Amino acid sequence: MLAWDTDVLPFSQMQRRIQRKTIGEKMLREVPVIFLAYDVLEYQQQDWRERPLRERRALLQELLVNNAESAIRISPSVSAEEWTALATQRESSRERMVEGLMLKRLDSPYRSGRIRGDWWKWKIEPLTIDAVLLYAQPGHGRRANLYTDYTLAVRDGDNYVPIAKAYSGLTDKEIQKLDHWIRRNTVEKFGPVRSLKPKHVLEIAFEGIQPSPRHKSGIALRFPRISRWRQDKPVAEADTLEQVKDLLRLYGG
Repeated sequence: MLAWDTDVLPFSQMQRRIQRKTIGEKMLREVPVIFLAYDVLEYQQQDWRERPLRERRALLQELLVNNAESAIRISPSVSAEEWTALATQRESSRERMVEGLMLKRLDSPYRSGRIRGDWWKWKIEPLTIDAVLLYAQPGHGRRANLYTDYTLAVRDGDNYVPIAKAYSGLTDKEIQKLDHWIRRNTVEKFGPVRSLKPKHVLEIAFEGIQPSPRHKSGIALRFPRISRWRQDKPVAEADTLEQVKDLLRLYGG
């Protein structure tokens, strides 16, 4: 399901509908949606999942006709003679508001779960920013006694504005080292959350960026995670809110 108006709309527009219990006529006009079909699993009470992809796609093309009025469309297929040509198309993914290419063998059946070999998600490289560790709280499960859930911020003049929460990406050794530092450099406590001295810079990787009135920064990052601990970088060199807004203007909706 996609927000669509002659072309795909940013996911932030789709979220406007997802967050509503009831959708009025105004919202239906402002954020129309379509169903983008890419496969056929069953047809005329027959299971088609074991049939090769080329047959399933051929049936899909028979059943659906893409036109400007249709609420059900066919997901376009991409073909190329060489890997370099595919790589070029992959690099333009972010401009088309997708995460990359899904490569599939034409003779592959439809398999449930994470089956390797027939399909391959060839994602583009994530966007990254350098942010400052501002808050921390304990994790869950085996990490319940360690501070592993972090709130990270970017510089805004002399202040810091929270930009994302992240809890994955560091090694166990790095987590232990940072936990040791957090316990000795807490400024304030708010229940399980500790406010920290702005000392450490972490590089955050994320798949997308969009405006968000619910966040103090006005920005939401999609799937943020820690890609590395920038122990070589002082907080004065962390990214600024204006730099993140530049990314929003380039890649956001």
